Amino acid sequence: MKPRVAFFDFAGCEGDQLQVVNIEEHLLELLELVEVVSFREAMTEHSDDYDIAFIEGSITRASDEQRLKDIRKNAKLLVAIGACATIGGINSIKNVQDMEDVKQYVYGDGAKHFDTYPTRPIDAVVRVDAYVHGCPIDRKEFLSVVKSLLLGKKPELPNYPVCVECKKAENICVFENGEFCLGPVTRAGCGACCVTQGSICWGCRGFVDDPNKDAEKEVLAKYGLAAKDVIDKFHLYTANSELAK
Repeated sequence: MKPRVAFFDFAGCEGDQLQVVNIEEHLLELLELVEVVSFREAMTEHSDDYDIAFIEGSITRASDEQRLKDIRKNAKLLVAIGACATIGGINSIKNVQDMEDVKQYVYGDGAKHFDTYPTRPIDAVVRVDAYVHGCPIDRKEFLSVVKSLLLGKKPELPNYPVCVECKKAENICVFENGEFCLGPVTRAGCGACCVTQGSICWGCRGFVDDPNKDAEKEVLAKYGLAAKDVIDKFHLYTANSELAK
């Protein structure tokens, strides 16, 4: 029998699930390998009988926790997809602000009716077996992770900084252009796509394991910057991380 898979969403834009729907011709190949039993973005049917659960979105309410734990209990494997699920993502911006002020700003007079709390990634609540990083996720990387799981292998993800991919792409370092970039401490795997297209790295894939803080400080010092000057840049995606505090 094919492994049964299900997709679930918490606080997020659901763009990562749309990436899955948009894998085009590879979707038919994927459906030959798995049976999708629940996927709100793509079908009306739903089943709680599944082997692999893909989770998008972060946990922002205490009431979300039990639902996530129930999904974890039903699944043999649980995969976090996208920045919100893997590192807390943009939703974590509120973590560096007063929570009551945030609630008042978003909900106004109805703020007291909402039980929001500081944003957390999925693995802060339950065990996660695999990750697909990014905002949005890379479709090829998603397929690679699924293939590894179906083969019983641990997915291999890059654990070196985006700077490596920038050099391979022969990009001019954005620091040389007078801008700031999170590439020195951000996990690669995106092909340095943002920098290649003329932007900067915002850190949507999260930090590499044991990021070299001293090296980052040296880069900042070289270009006349201090951590306090750029800390807000870290907050866009990675406010949940200790490195961004």
